[in-house]
Amino acid sequence: MDRDNNDLPTRGDLRGSQRKFLRGLAHRIRPIVLIGGSGITEAVVEAVDRALLDHELIKVRMRQPEDKKAMAAELAKQTGSQLCGVVGHMAILYKAHPKQPRISLPSSPASELS
Repeated sequence: MDRDNNDLPTRGDLRGSQRKFLRGLAHRIRPIVLIGGSGITEAVVEAVDRALLDHELIKVRMRQPEDKKAMAAELAKQTGSQLCGVVGHMAILYKAHPKQPRISLPSSPASELS
């Protein structure tokens, strides 16, 4: 079953414990996409879309944006992904693979302790 962008979950669909879990997984990965001085361009959106399809969880490095949280939120919106957090100039984005998700999100905070 294919999902279009309107069916994709937003940040509100991830609970805090799930965002925390994903941020923990992202700790060991390096940024895959770099956003330069031009900001969010069509090429950047395409690169992030492809990286999310390949990896599900990515870091995006933003080069000194005026408002990094707003830029990260806009990038998540344009790619249909979920913003897990912003750390320094890095945005952590998550988007489950439409057919074969590899990351299993915890269903409750208690499941993270198991």
